[in-house]
Amino acid sequence: MKGASDGGIFIPHSENRFPGYDMESEELDAETLKKYIYGGHVAEYMETLADDDEERYKSQFGQYLEDDIEADGLEDLYTEAHAAIREDPFKKPEGEGPKKTKEQWKAESKKYQTPKSTKAEKEERVKAKIAELRDA
Repeated sequence: MKGASDGGIFIPHSENRFPGYDMESEELDAETLKKYIYGGHVAEYMETLADDDEERYKSQFGQYLEDDIEADGLEDLYTEAHAAIREDPFKKPEGEGPKKTKEQWKAESKKYQTPKSTKAEKEERVKAKIAELRDA
């Protein structure tokens, strides 16, 4: 919610919904919020899981392990991602070709639609079902 709100999407909220807000003092701890934004809580969980349950750690963070991302490098990963977003917030995927026309989209959607049956076909199907029920 914080990222979407900072990005310009109007979301009615108050800061007491963010991590790091202390109900008693009614203040927002900026360090805790920053830790959550940059994946610090995930890094802590990764470390805890790596120490306690190696098999579960490998199953939950297998993609991170394949990409050689450890708990220490998680904050750098998020920092790079934020920098890339600020650099080009409307970046398109690499392999995106020219836009399709309305007719092309219509043809694409028709591939997945079943053609309508004629009245004669419908009557034939009903007769076949009746005959099948009589034989049973």
